[in-house]
Amino acid sequence: MTTTDPEHRTVIEPFKVKVMEPLPFRSRPERERVLETAGWNLFLVPAREVTFDFLTDSGTTAMSAAQWAAMMVADESYAGSRSFERFEAVVHELTGFPHVIPTHQGRAAERLVFSTLVKAGDVVPSNNHFDTTRANLEHLGATALDLVIPEGRDPRSLHPFKGNIDLARLEACCREHAGRIPLGMITITNNTGGGQPVSLANLRGAAAIYRSHGIPFVIDACRFAENAWFIKVREPGQLERTPRQIAREVFDLADAALMSGKKDGMSNIGGFIATRRSEWMPALRSLLILTEGFPTYGGLAARDLEALAVGLEEGLDERYLEYRVAVSRYMADGLVRRGMPVMQPPGGHAVYLDAREFLPHLSPAQLPAQALACELYLALGVRGCEIGSVMFGKTGPDGQLVPAALELVRLAFPRRVYTQAHCDYILEGIEGVVARKDALRGMRIVEEPPFLRHFTARFAPL
Repeated sequence: MTTTDPEHRTVIEPFKVKVMEPLPFRSRPERERVLETAGWNLFLVPAREVTFDFLTDSGTTAMSAAQWAAMMVADESYAGSRSFERFEAVVHELTGFPHVIPTHQGRAAERLVFSTLVKAGDVVPSNNHFDTTRANLEHLGATALDLVIPEGRDPRSLHPFKGNIDLARLEACCREHAGRIPLGMITITNNTGGGQPVSLANLRGAAAIYRSHGIPFVIDACRFAENAWFIKVREPGQLERTPRQIAREVFDLADAALMSGKKDGMSNIGGFIATRRSEWMPALRSLLILTEGFPTYGGLAARDLEALAVGLEEGLDERYLEYRVAVSRYMADGLVRRGMPVMQPPGGHAVYLDAREFLPHLSPAQLPAQALACELYLALGVRGCEIGSVMFGKTGPDGQLVPAALELVRLAFPRRVYTQAHCDYILEGIEGVVARKDALRGMRIVEEPPFLRHFTARFAPL
């Protein structure tokens, strides 16, 4: 992993390991039995049967000594704890928003805000809505509208900010659906589209459009630090600024932010709503108390608030962010050299394998991304996540699949967990997967729930 520092060629892990956990190793026949029992759904595979768990980077962080130390002095008072005061102060300083509501994770923040502001028939634009965001909106009868730029739908494009929202389409959307847009969003980084960043210029443009139409601007900020790093190193005029300075300007553009602390908050649980809209607070607090907990703990133990407060600071460390992005670049480059196509350029938290290009003999109806994800587990003990027609496709009235725009397999890297040697081990094993790609069979859905089917659906090989 190469560095931007000319005095050093290698980006190293900017930490030392203090606690270890043994990896489980299973044979291919053992993994075949596990996967068949799980209905060929990697979400249903027990973690004890997985060697390298890249299903998600959410809540899988190895916490620091400082985080564990903070947890030991937590104040578990039901109301008004010192731990909430510390957490609130960190979020105030980071975002500038005066009102902070803790939640147990990001989707709880989504549900609270959407349940308060969104009704059936509304339209909520974004670059791309991720799975829980889309599901929470659709559950209310609203339309989650994706307006990412065309380059964001092209895995080969090298556009440096493929997460950008299409400003012309956004302006047209705001005009077409006037009176039906209770809030507008942008996700940073754009998880659905390959972990791609959004430029500061694009964020300014989107904020101006939303403001001109009187639409509140809400940022899905779960990977705000990685996005700030990409702005720093890719956007002209930003290199001398710190990620913290860039992040603060981003938040200053918005009316509110929804945050899953399980990503760039470097925590195993937790999230928050932060806003400058005081008129939203009575309804948000009432719903929070009804379903999550008192406003000073929001469904979290105080020790988790302490860990999140420390993690929000650690996630902005420049040496850590350089290492974090270098991991994805290292893996992406290694995969491409071995014949595995990936979304380019690499994002911050994951590499996204292009199953459509890798398995051209499988149609979208044969779920190529699901087939590739299962093969990675069978061959290497790697658990990835399908981001294709299982997650974002639809079953039409005629029972036929309406495919997703992309067929991707995400390998999301837990923060501070795996080493470069682990990466090299996986890259070596990828060569075998590439060698037998023409023999891979498609998949079919055997049963599925009405929402978020990828979590619990069951499959069978064709």
